[in-house]
Amino acid sequence: MASPYHKILIITAPSGAGKTSITRYLMQHFPQLAFSVSAATRNARASEEHGVDYYFLSPEDFKQKIKNKEFAEWEMVYEGKYYGTLKSELERIWANNQVPVLDIDVKGAIHVQQQYPVNTLSIFIEPPSVNELRKRLESRGTETADTLEARVSKASYEISFKGHFDEVIVNDHLENACALAHDLVGNFLNAEVFQGKKSD
Repeated sequence: MASPYHKILIITAPSGAGKTSITRYLMQHFPQLAFSVSAATRNARASEEHGVDYYFLSPEDFKQKIKNKEFAEWEMVYEGKYYGTLKSELERIWANNQVPVLDIDVKGAIHVQQQYPVNTLSIFIEPPSVNELRKRLESRGTETADTLEARVSKASYEISFKGHFDEVIVNDHLENACALAHDLVGNFLNAEVFQGKKSD
């Protein structure tokens, strides 16, 4: 079971803000961190492995786990497509005397904070501007005009929740953002008890 001394690190951001790059940097620099593998109901891609990239569950299994209250957070991201963080995954990492890193969306991050209000550090990665975010998404070349507008609109909405998190890092230059994140996480890991300043 979770004790008040078990820590959780949450990294959240709109799509395209640089969350994955900063998370990878932190994982490389702090061996006590362990990536929390999310559960998902989508099919595995050819390069993906169950239990490494995601826990791939059927929609029926996922819904049963919701009923059993086995998730720290979950969300139906798209119609019929569920994603979530299993409590058992957090317990697995804590049993290894490590700190789980949750790379999750904004709603999920707020839900985890509510369940684990002590010893959880939440960092919101903010793009320099919505226009800059649009440019980053366009440069990926993976979006249609419609999906680009949907992502930009969602990002604007998610940015409005940044005040719910302990720290906000504006990712204007990735190197600077990584350095700021490094300092915050180092202090968090060294603190005996961490009580964030997030609002309800």
